[in-house]
Amino acid sequence: MQRSQPDAHVTSIPPYKRFAAAAYWSVRHKPTMHGLLEVDVTEPRAILRAHHARTGETLSFTAFLTVCLGKAVDEQKAVQALRQGKRKLVVFEDVDVATRIEHEVDGEQYVVPYIVRAANRKTVREVHDEIRAAQRADARAELTRLRFVPAALHRPFVWAFTAIAERQPRLWKKTMGTVGITSVGMFAHGTGWGIPVPAPTALMLTVGGIGEKEVVVEGRVVVREMLSLTISLDHNVVDGAPATRFTERLKELVEAGYGLERVDAL
Repeated sequence: MQRSQPDAHVTSIPPYKRFAAAAYWSVRHKPTMHGLLEVDVTEPRAILRAHHARTGETLSFTAFLTVCLGKAVDEQKAVQALRQGKRKLVVFEDVDVATRIEHEVDGEQYVVPYIVRAANRKTVREVHDEIRAAQRADARAELTRLRFVPAALHRPFVWAFTAIAERQPRLWKKTMGTVGITSVGMFAHGTGWGIPVPAPTALMLTVGGIGEKEVVVEGRVVVREMLSLTISLDHNVVDGAPATRFTERLKELVEAGYGLERVDAL
């Protein structure tokens, strides 16, 4: 609902945004550690541009990063552990990547949660097609799911759900995924990092901007395309050693264009 006033434009906050605010409130005290890094994406972006030149198709860069994330987590599963009560951690085999997909509904832009299931076992083509299908899907049901729940009950609902899900990790995995990826770089040009709010998962990858930078490669100064990434981890769950191994492996996979080796067959 929207209405106009002489000096302002007033619009209602969708139920899902009010609920999201309550969800962020529930994890506001999580001890999150952040790592900021630059990743050389010159080669993978060249592969994607070449694919577009041959076929006219623009493959999703987010799909590529999701596959790299799934592979890196698959090799360091400790970074996606979920708590079960106060004394146990549950580590699942599949990597369920929670992301956000923008939809246009009745002329308005909305961002709706979406989970790529078992990203560690999917190809770039499979994740690309899945994301594109989700973008085309009607998001009205997702946007109105909480319309009958009064905003005053959002925090009690989140508290109750969290209390239950912490004892049932499979419920948490089904609802929230095991890791997350969010992209802020798609809305701006140039390098730059984003620092996310505490997430419901133990790991969140925030994709920042891409910019050109002079770097030394084999003794020569060359211009490369550098991607800014922020890796955020729950220190209650993840220790520094597995976090470092995961970060190094993710960087290797992205720079090598993991999953794009057979791009001609995609």
